[in-house]
Amino acid sequence: GMAGAAARSPLPCLLLRLLLLLLPAASAEPELRFKPPAEAPVRLFTEPELARYDGHQEGQPIYLAVKGVVFDVTSGKEFYGKGAPYNALVGKDSTRGVAKMSLDPADLTHDTTGLTEEELKSLDDIFNNVYKAKYPIVGYTSRRILNEDGSPNLDFKPEDQPHFSIKDEF
Repeated sequence: GMAGAAARSPLPCLLLRLLLLLLPAASAEPELRFKPPAEAPVRLFTEPELARYDGHQEGQPIYLAVKGVVFDVTSGKEFYGKGAPYNALVGKDSTRGVAKMSLDPADLTHDTTGLTEEELKSLDDIFNNVYKAKYPIVGYTSRRILNEDGSPNLDFKPEDQPHFSIKDEF
């Protein structure tokens, strides 16, 4: 009757196969200690790479960099998408434009040379209270992670990320 059916059930066999699948992962565990914490993905964006996420490609995410930090602003499509009012800012590091509240092409650059105290304060306010508060960080511009000569910048520290959780990666 029932007991015989249970013995023939494929379940124990399946469990065994699952365990075997998991074993290699378990033995690799110690290496995981050296990975950066999950809430700080460090993806490096070159300028041409960042330019691909300018909102013009249907179904592609929309990225905007401020102070070398690349934000995924896709959820703000109505502001940043193709034909939207702030679309000029995306697909590049627009730090200066954000500081000056300017969409002038000359201001759509990472360069903050000559900004006033007030503009720099405004930049930090918008960076913290708009971008960091609303949008997940997906990486950093190469300018933020590397030195001029292309070597890694040892002082680089990822931003804390109030809105990033590991599930966003998958």
